[in-house]
Amino acid sequence: MYKRATVRFLSVTALASLVAIAACRDNPLSVENPNNPDVADVFGTPRDVESITSRLFQNIYNGQLGTGDDIHTQTITMSLESSSQLGNFGMGTRGSIPRGPIDNSIGNNVANGNFRDFDHNSRHARSAANAIAALDRFIAAGNTTGSPARDARAKSFAYFALGYATSSLALIYDSAAIVTAAVPSDVIPPLSPASEVIVAGLAALDSAYNIAASAAATTGTGGWPIPQEWLSSSGTSTTSLADWQKLIRSYRAKFRAGVARNPTERAAVDWAAVIADATNGITTDFIVNANATTGWTSAVQSQLAVSTGWSQMSPFILGMADTAGSYDAWLQQGLTARTPFLLRTPDRRFPAGVDRAAQQVASGGASRNGTPVGTILYFRNRPTGEDTPSEPWGTWFYDNHRSWGIRAAGGNGPYVMFAKVENDMLAAEGQLRTGQLAAAVTLINISRVRAGLAPIGAVAAITDQVPGGTGCVPRVPQPPNFTTTACGSIFEAMKWEKRVETSMIGYHQWYIDSRGWGDLVQGTALEWPVPYQELFARIKPSYTTSAAAARGTYGF
Repeated sequence: MYKRATVRFLSVTALASLVAIAACRDNPLSVENPNNPDVADVFGTPRDVESITSRLFQNIYNGQLGTGDDIHTQTITMSLESSSQLGNFGMGTRGSIPRGPIDNSIGNNVANGNFRDFDHNSRHARSAANAIAALDRFIAAGNTTGSPARDARAKSFAYFALGYATSSLALIYDSAAIVTAAVPSDVIPPLSPASEVIVAGLAALDSAYNIAASAAATTGTGGWPIPQEWLSSSGTSTTSLADWQKLIRSYRAKFRAGVARNPTERAAVDWAAVIADATNGITTDFIVNANATTGWTSAVQSQLAVSTGWSQMSPFILGMADTAGSYDAWLQQGLTARTPFLLRTPDRRFPAGVDRAAQQVASGGASRNGTPVGTILYFRNRPTGEDTPSEPWGTWFYDNHRSWGIRAAGGNGPYVMFAKVENDMLAAEGQLRTGQLAAAVTLINISRVRAGLAPIGAVAAITDQVPGGTGCVPRVPQPPNFTTTACGSIFEAMKWEKRVETSMIGYHQWYIDSRGWGDLVQGTALEWPVPYQELFARIKPSYTTSAAAARGTYGF
């Protein structure tokens, strides 16, 4: 067992104390709680620090995916990755059209979900910074975890957790507090804009990488590989020193590109840096093994597999796979009068068949155990009796069942947290934007050809269309009316591969990319305000952000 730390970070837990003591203390933020262990005691020895550090990523992961009431569940309906009319967890609230702003008034119906990610990422960033500061003090005094390599492992992992948590805040919220090892644990940092928060997050990831690449990392014993329980419970994720460095670089690429709020900001990303990191990033999927015994939760994955009412696919994006003209007909219907259609496509990630019955057989029938063994079938045509109507534009015959095996196994099983294809498409996007077309096409074709789509040949421009004629994928809505489709560009092919290969895995990936590409439904919020719980604890008024998506690429 490891000592459980209660870090001193201003949040809703401080509010009651502030109200009670504000009238009788000179400094209302200086609160001594004798029931909480002192930070110095909790981080009392190098091994104590190492033990706390080992749980940092698990705690962050559980904060993000440990319950359905979180930011992730909101973003999957906001980005058209999933459709649900339920009011639970903000899914129906966020996914409704026309879109509404993010309500930040006290007690709003998504208050817990809005706050959860802010709270967990902020608290565990503080824990990581405390761990780094404690290790620095111990090492300076000649007291270590056992060897320079073991010290380096702990410090690199703590910096990774700090960078991951801080960068995650920058991707979602308009501002957050920046904590570092230099900020004492009893100091309340001010709120900083997301543009500054991401700089701090990337700097922490830089430190994580530099420590892992230092001579100290290979001096002595006990350093590498990183124990499985630190990262993914057990199973397939490799954690050698080389693989650890690759994972850090992939996350640097992901966060650097993902912080953009609109196409202008996305175009201005340092794509050379993204390419450099992604091309030296992960070479296999980064997998977290959900485990009900060891505490790597599967709450979101299990909940969304309950029924169609919780999650079904919408044709808005995935309809672009259709090559029979049905998607075009769907686009021509009024938004509130749209009816589901049979998707026919050469893309093997969708079930083949001339009617629902044939596609249901191809999908594995009534099985709810996830993707059939030996296939890359990510989507199923569900049994007719499981259909649940949602919004007319969000009702369809298809579910994504890639992670359903986790629910079927009682909350246990592999969950793809960062797909190799996602990493490759980060590199490909950078290459497309910087004129390295051949290199980008090579990466795009890997998953494209595996899925049975025609390979892209030599191209002269980023706007060149994908091959396939009337059978091309994707088929993209065309201006000015966006009621007909045409073969998508090479850039759209990159987006298609990234979307399909990250559908319902990872963490709010569709929303982050669609925001930067300009593909969200008009009026969709582009970021969250600092939750009112944190603002009230800081004795600040709540507010609602006004930044919203313009009518974008597909005319949605």
